[in-house]
Amino acid sequence: MKLGFPQVALISGAGSGIGRALALTLAKRGVQLSLVDFIESTGLETLKLVHDEYRKLADNQKLTAIFMKCDVTNPGEIFSVFQKHQEMFGRLDICINSAGIGEKQKMLLDDHSDDGSGAWRRVLDVNLIALIDSTRLAEMLKGGHGGTILNVASAAGLYPSPDAPVYSSSKGGVALFSRSLVALRKKGVRVNAICPEFIETEMTKVISNELIEQLGGFIPMEMFVQGALELIEDETKAGECLWISNRRGLEYWPTAEEKKKYLLSKPSKKSELQDFREIYSVSLPKNFRKLIVHKLSNRFREATKIISVPLGAVKDGHVLVKYIYAGVNASDVNYTAGLYFGGKEKAISKLPFDAGFEGVGIVVAIGNGVTRKDLFVGAPVAILSYGCFSEYSEVLAAHAMPVPAVIPEVVPMLTSGLTALLGLEEAGKMRRGETVLVTAAAGGTGQFAVQLAKLAGNKVVAICGGAAKASLLRSLGADRVIDYRTENVTQVLKKEFPKGVDLVYESVGGEMFQTCLNAMGLFGRLVIIGMISQYTNGESWGKSVYSGLCEKLLWKSQTLVGFFLNHHVSKWQPAVQRLYRLYSSGELKITIDPASFTGLEEVPDAVDHLHSGRSFGKVIVKIQSHDLATGQSRM
Repeated sequence: MKLGFPQVALISGAGSGIGRALALTLAKRGVQLSLVDFIESTGLETLKLVHDEYRKLADNQKLTAIFMKCDVTNPGEIFSVFQKHQEMFGRLDICINSAGIGEKQKMLLDDHSDDGSGAWRRVLDVNLIALIDSTRLAEMLKGGHGGTILNVASAAGLYPSPDAPVYSSSKGGVALFSRSLVALRKKGVRVNAICPEFIETEMTKVISNELIEQLGGFIPMEMFVQGALELIEDETKAGECLWISNRRGLEYWPTAEEKKKYLLSKPSKKSELQDFREIYSVSLPKNFRKLIVHKLSNRFREATKIISVPLGAVKDGHVLVKYIYAGVNASDVNYTAGLYFGGKEKAISKLPFDAGFEGVGIVVAIGNGVTRKDLFVGAPVAILSYGCFSEYSEVLAAHAMPVPAVIPEVVPMLTSGLTALLGLEEAGKMRRGETVLVTAAAGGTGQFAVQLAKLAGNKVVAICGGAAKASLLRSLGADRVIDYRTENVTQVLKKEFPKGVDLVYESVGGEMFQTCLNAMGLFGRLVIIGMISQYTNGESWGKSVYSGLCEKLLWKSQTLVGFFLNHHVSKWQPAVQRLYRLYSSGELKITIDPASFTGLEEVPDAVDHLHSGRSFGKVIVKIQSHDLATGQSRM
């Protein structure tokens, strides 16, 4: 690999030591850089030094470098870093994972905690777990043109380190992990580990002089850089581990002779080592359960039942998803009533059909013809498609949205978060400096609307029912909370907002819709995202009559617009990524209803809870565990 423009590298731990040295080395060769570090001041200092190197180059007009602050132990922040890198550069040629921390003496023995909070765990989180996550994300971004990943391990990962057993374990893990990915070279991606003895950096200042002398002194940084460049530039190097020491120089370990002691006979092409993304095979059942709609009714419990069906082979172009969490939405009862099929007769002809609009889970099998690198066995994905109230579901690969992790907080970002974000911006044309009114503001989508409107620089008026919900909304930044149980909404809006509001995010319907309509000001916009008050009272989609509606809109040049999420499919993936970045940065809070619902049997209970008026945030059902430890390794 010849280094230079337009190549791009991403380096973690770039703020000092090894990471900074590698950043400056690549900058001198005209490689563009994403610099990542936990400490902003040192990261920005490296960025300045990189730009100084760029200015020394003859053709420096095109060269760009950026810095991103990141706690690598936070999967969401790591995902955001790679996403921002891709948005900025559109390619990734070199990924250097050099973020790392040391281990204080007796850290393990001095840990008397019994809750898993021991400080030694962070050593593993930073040095190994985060590196694995970054390697996975970096491999996904290669895009078919190839590249190299350099994982910074340590000589302490090749031989025991009694004074730092956890550190030694973490670096040993890095070395073996990197060597185990040799098969990725078939895809043009080379992964290697570099294992230096002590280099004089901030981290090694605590090492005793006696030990340094026994090892022949500190390794010159130039010697380390030489080894790193060899692994980066030499396209024959893949799955290698380079040991660097003053006593032995640069030596690949294990040697060819050592490898003969453990290598099996050369595998056939058919049984060659697989892509690391396919290392685990989940033990799949012969049958699985799902919830289906067997008769039309807006009474969810009466309309649905659980059945067991065989789990067949995955169709071409599809992936099999094991659902872990599913979201409950007000419109679930519209679906069971057959209102999304274009007529009752069409709905009846579809019976029985699957239920559930959104879910988060893992890919457990892949059909032929799926070539996306971000879809692999074990990949966390979000699904916005009918049939999520199920243990497993076969989904078109095109409909699977990669997410950073299988956590409950991802579920609210789907139907609820996407509806709020796209409803406000696409349908509502939200602008800065407006007054935004949100109904059912403490619900699943309302909580997003309140925060997104505030983040956009607006004054937010939030309507809810109950003191607890009002308190939540104040904590989310609402400027005025109206509790309809203790205040007259119409009177409050008329008195406190005599000129009217600019934008309404409305999901209640009925009398609340009429109230909001009357509360709009000149050029006001009202976005209808639902009418929850009419879903379970027998009215369903019965015709609503609002006398004088046309005259009201005409008189004040107002706009009334409907928003249906399925009409905005092309915007889902980038919007979910944007929501996750806001969440991982702490700018967006996600409230999940504290009521616990587990298993398909409790889905009807969760739906009832949502429509009871007692729900507090997003209602979620945990379908099943997502532990992959039960899978069988095919190594």
